[in-house]
Amino acid sequence: MTAALIHETVWLDKFRYEEAESKYQISIAHRHSGLVVKGRQISAEEIISEEEEMTSKLIERVNSLELENQNLRKATTSLEKAVAKLEARIKTLELDDKKDATATQEEDKEDAEDDDDFDLFGSDDDADEAEDVKAERIAEYEKRKAKKNPVIAKSNIILDVKPWDDETGMALLPSPIIYLLNMAEMERLVRTIESDGLLWGPAKLVAVGYGIKKLQISCVVEDDKVGTDFLEEKIVEFEDLVQSVDVAAFNKL
Repeated sequence: MTAALIHETVWLDKFRYEEAESKYQISIAHRHSGLVVKGRQISAEEIISEEEEMTSKLIERVNSLELENQNLRKATTSLEKAVAKLEARIKTLELDDKKDATATQEEDKEDAEDDDDFDLFGSDDDADEAEDVKAERIAEYEKRKAKKNPVIAKSNIILDVKPWDDETGMALLPSPIIYLLNMAEMERLVRTIESDGLLWGPAKLVAVGYGIKKLQISCVVEDDKVGTDFLEEKIVEFEDLVQSVDVAAFNKL
């Protein structure tokens, strides 16, 4: 039997060598009780402290993630509620549209029935009654229109009244005082023209040349009552002092 075991390759004493290796490693561990990092020995307390710090940071990170998760859940819930409200609103609008469409169809149907009931060949009494109603409404409208104050169209007219300038005219009178008196008399005569819708305004003397001046006078007239032709005809009647009349300006008010 011993001869047979000589040729076997089984390591029968392996456990003894492993036990010796374990004892050797334990002895080395006793001689080097601390770790060395970059030339500095780290104790077990420092390792424990670092582990606790890492654990604390990890817990804080987990808590932060949980808070973010809660906020996301709240936001998701709010969005779900908003979507639900929107869907309900859309359904309500669709129902309203259907109701409106149904009501419109019913109204069209009623109008069609009314048209069918309308008699094209109605009696003359109905036509006479409609004419009477129309006449009454027109009369009421005319009354209301008459009560309103009508808008009166007015215009501002500036007239140039020119004196005579020949040898017998006042422009060549020897005395300037007499000349001015004649111009004042011309203005007085012009202002004696009166008519409904005529209001005379300011006047002034404007130099023409060679010592001659013309009378420029303004007035406000109602367009429907007084015109430029009327004014020119009336002023030219003072032929002893007036040679001609021109319209210098005509403005609507």
